Amino acid sequence: MTTEAKAASGSQWFADFHNEYASTRKLLERYPDGKGEWRPHEKSGTLSGIATHVAEIAGYGVDILSETDFNLAGRQRPPRSDSSKELVALADGNAAKLQKLLDAASVDDLNTVCTIKYGEHTIASAPRRILLRGFVMNHLIHHRGQLGVYLRLLGVPIPGMYGPSADEPM
Repeated sequence: MTTEAKAASGSQWFADFHNEYASTRKLLERYPDGKGEWRPHEKSGTLSGIATHVAEIAGYGVDILSETDFNLAGRQRPPRSDSSKELVALADGNAAKLQKLLDAASVDDLNTVCTIKYGEHTIASAPRRILLRGFVMNHLIHHRGQLGVYLRLLGVPIPGMYGPSADEPM
């Protein structure tokens, strides 16, 4: 590993978090208040459930960078929200905490092994940088895509995220 790579902070290693969170925030801002119990299919989660989950995902990164061993079974989940304002506030708070920890994280911090469990079951045990990519970044992008589909089906205009969208052409 180069000297520059060793000196890089977590925020440099996860510079894409800023842009991915900005896209997520744009989607949460469009959440249609009062539609929380809507679901596209009987086997699908509710709109408020998926939106609240999207808003809380950066909090998993806070756990990953704050602890080396944590149990999701004991983790306090936020109550489901049916308000764009509340969802954005939850997401903003989690993103700010995560960004602060990323700014302070060293390469050694990112390479420290962290174990995530649910009860007695080990979900993953890997360097924090791997868990941040999978359990935070990829997880966020995946569920943000689901939320976008939900909003599309409700007729909510979808913002551009990596360029223009059908609702926001150039």
